[in-house]
Amino acid sequence: MPTQSTEASVILRDSLASGQRDFADLNLVGDDLSRIDLTDAKFTNCNFDGADLTGTKLSGSAWMKCRALGAKLKAVDADSARFTNSNLANVDWSGARLATAAFEDCKLTGGDFRDTRMLGITFKNVQLVSALIRNISFRRQTLEGIDFSSADLGGADFRDCILNDCRLNGTSLRGAKFDGADLRGCDLGEIGLTEAAVYKGAVISRSQATELLRGFGLTVI
Repeated sequence: MPTQSTEASVILRDSLASGQRDFADLNLVGDDLSRIDLTDAKFTNCNFDGADLTGTKLSGSAWMKCRALGAKLKAVDADSARFTNSNLANVDWSGARLATAAFEDCKLTGGDFRDTRMLGITFKNVQLVSALIRNISFRRQTLEGIDFSSADLGGADFRDCILNDCRLNGTSLRGAKFDGADLRGCDLGEIGLTEAAVYKGAVISRSQATELLRGFGLTVI
């Protein structure tokens, strides 16, 4: 469905022109909001489902209890933006700038993060199920409550990282690095020979080691 301009988007643009930066309860479903300047704007309980924000400036913006299911955020500048308690499932983030952006208590299921700049990005208590998020660096970070199930994390850097209450069940990890990573608080799912090679250098628990041996067809007594 093509994006459009609604009364709400006209109000948004007029308010921005007058200097307003704090917005609540806007219904911007399917709107064309591409390439506008939302720098340092604050959105609370707003609905951006299916909206087109391609190339929009979002640096320093704050999003609380918002929705943006299936929205296009391609090539946005969202450096230092903060997203909290929001449903951002199936968003296209390709080519976006997300340096030092923060996501907390968010649903990012199915997100497309191809070719994004993510230096210093942080996630806490988020769902990245089936997300495409290759070559991201979590080195030396402590990750809390992240569900990476079935995500594509090819080339990701988890070196010296601590994962607490995280899930890597069915995750694609080709080329990922885990040297020095602490995976004892992580659900690794079934660990086969291929997965074991990926986790080389990581610290795992005794129960995880037992599952690993079972994956090799060995019986642990």
